Amino acid sequence: MRRHLRKAAHTVRVWIRTAPGTYLWLAALFITTVALHHMSPQFQEEFLRRRSTNLDQLADNPLRVLIASAFWIDGGAWLPYAALYTVFHAPAEHWLGTLRWLGTAVAAHVGATLISEGILSWAIHTGHAHEAASDTLDVGVSYALAGVVAVLTYRIAPPWRYPYVGAVLIFYGVPLIAGPDFTDIGHFTAVLIGLACYPLTRGRPRAPDLDTSTKSGVRTPS
Repeated sequence: MRRHLRKAAHTVRVWIRTAPGTYLWLAALFITTVALHHMSPQFQEEFLRRRSTNLDQLADNPLRVLIASAFWIDGGAWLPYAALYTVFHAPAEHWLGTLRWLGTAVAAHVGATLISEGILSWAIHTGHAHEAASDTLDVGVSYALAGVVAVLTYRIAPPWRYPYVGAVLIFYGVPLIAGPDFTDIGHFTAVLIGLACYPLTRGRPRAPDLDTSTKSGVRTPS
C-alpha cells in the first residue's frame, strides 16, 4: 500500500513538473482568487473592471489589461479551473512543449479578445449595442482555455479526432447560435484560433504514437 502511494505521489510530481507553465499559472490564479475573497464586493468589481479587456480599458492601456486579465477569475471559483487546467492545459503542454502551448494560449486569449471587442465596437457604433457595453467587466482565462481545448484536436488520432472536434464546436457553437453576446463570439473565435494553430503541432506525436518508455506517459516539454 505504501509503495503504491509513493508511486502515485511520484506520478503526480512528474505530471506537475513537466507542465510548469500550466501549474505556475494556476498558482497565480489561486493567489489572485484568495486576494479577491478579501475584497468587499464593491471594491472587487471596480478592481476587476480596471483589469478588464473592455473597450475603454483596451483604448487606454491595451498591453496592461491583456496581460492582467489573464490572472483573475470573475466569480472567485478556483477549483473548477484547477480541474480544467489539469485536464486540458497540462496535457497540451506535455504534448506541445511549454513554448508552443503558451503560444497557442496567448494567441487565443489575445486574438479572441481583440476580435470580439472589435465586433462589440462595431455593434455600439451601429446602434446594435448600448454604449455602456464599452465598460463591461471582462476578465478571465476562458478564451485561452478554449483555444487549448481546440488545439488538442490534433493530439487525437482519427477516427476519434472527429467526434472530439465536433463536440468542441457544438459546445462553443450552440451559445453563439442561441443568443450570442460578445463573450460567446470570443469563445468561438478562440476555438477557431486554436484549430488554426495546427502548424505548431507538426512533429508532435498523436496519442497512439506516444513514447511509452516512461510509465507515467508524460513527455518532457521542449
